[in-house]
Amino acid sequence: MATEAVEERLTMVEHKVAENARGMDGLRDALVEGFKAVDRRFEAVDRRFEAIDRRFEAVDRRFDAIDRRFQAMDLRLDAINQTMDRRFLWLTGTLMATMLAVLGIVAAALLGG
Repeated sequence: MATEAVEERLTMVEHKVAENARGMDGLRDALVEGFKAVDRRFEAVDRRFEAIDRRFEAVDRRFDAIDRRFQAMDLRLDAINQTMDRRFLWLTGTLMATMLAVLGIVAAALLGG
């Protein structure tokens, strides 16, 4: 009788161990599937970030092109500015020479020249 009780208990323990093993297998499978789902999600997020990176690179290229255009405009404006500076100096010199000539004529007329 004692051996039958031990055998019953042993059978019951084996049964519970087998149930726990099946539960652990199920848990392991669920974890593996969960990790696979997380990996798929991260891959999707990585693809989205790569697409966003490509968009930012395109925007950067556009800004570089705009920057080059602004630099070209600055060079043109600098050239125009230098030309205008020279012309302004010539105009100012001509006006000063004309004013001196007129003052000379007026002074000669007033002094009875």
